Amino acid sequence: MGKQPCVYILASRRHGTLYIGVTSDLLARLHQHREGLIAGFTKDHHIHRLVRFEMFEEMPTAIAREKQLKNWRRDWKTNLIEQDNPDWHDLAIGLGFEPLS
Repeated sequence: MGKQPCVYILASRRHGTLYIGVTSDLLARLHQHREGLIAGFTKDHHIHRLVRFEMFEEMPTAIAREKQLKNWRRDWKTNLIEQDNPDWHDLAIGLGFEPLS
């Protein structure tokens, strides 16, 4: 997986605190979140589990999707996650990351 615009959703745990972000390099950004290299909300609230991601061709489209999702009600976000990931598995493991401790 090379550099490609992506919107991602992290969770602290199943039905836990959510974080929605956008990046051009999902693997690098996941590494930053999981190692606590990004100060702020995700580090403070231990939000490291990748529960959904969507790839895009162009960054403006990804940014628009991120803004859309951030404005959604929580139950809509939960339903979106559970469409493809009903058990809230950490999808980063399938991308080569070690399971979270």
